[in-house]
Amino acid sequence: MYPIAKRALDIVIALIAALVTLPFVIVVAILLWCAQRTVLFRQMRPGLNGRPFILYKFRSMSEERDSSGHPLPDYQRLTRVGSLVRSLSLDELPQLWNVLKGDMSIVGPRPLLMKYLPRYSAEQARRHEVKPGITGWAQVNGRNSLSWEEKFALDVWYVDHRSFPLDLQILLKTFRRVLTRHGISNERHATMPEFLGTVPSTVLEDDMHRLSH
Repeated sequence: MYPIAKRALDIVIALIAALVTLPFVIVVAILLWCAQRTVLFRQMRPGLNGRPFILYKFRSMSEERDSSGHPLPDYQRLTRVGSLVRSLSLDELPQLWNVLKGDMSIVGPRPLLMKYLPRYSAEQARRHEVKPGITGWAQVNGRNSLSWEEKFALDVWYVDHRSFPLDLQILLKTFRRVLTRHGISNERHATMPEFLGTVPSTVLEDDMHRLSH
């Protein structure tokens, strides 16, 4: 019953949100085009059970690169318009199309990068047992102010406790978070730094033991 109710909620909310936010979508698209000549960001992301899909967002960063052809750091590529779009969470609006297609849900763990898949621990990888979402339990409990490990622990907690009432609770909290702009960025980065994998506690303990002798 819950999966059916969740899918119905996804479709209803996505359709209503798409209609209500259409004026904002048009304005944001025009501003981004005038500021950086690009509007949409498309990228392959892992969905349910790690299956890839194309995620859509408004592009908040330029594509500037250094002399070696590598992208500049996020804080240098984040445009003024893009920063405003991100702070208001308007960059997520194109993902309503992903929800309607069935690639994503309104509520679920955020879809991250494909290259992170082999870096997860077995427990962290359980975040892919449900569809990714536009908002989720980690987003309403700290978002980018959390460490990767904290976010993944919250994602897995959601997988184990997901329910219709919990989804509604997350939606209500999301509105408050968006209004207060809480946790939009990591305190030391314009966006979250790259996830390189979690070092097992036993490895840390061995390193500490070697250093102490």
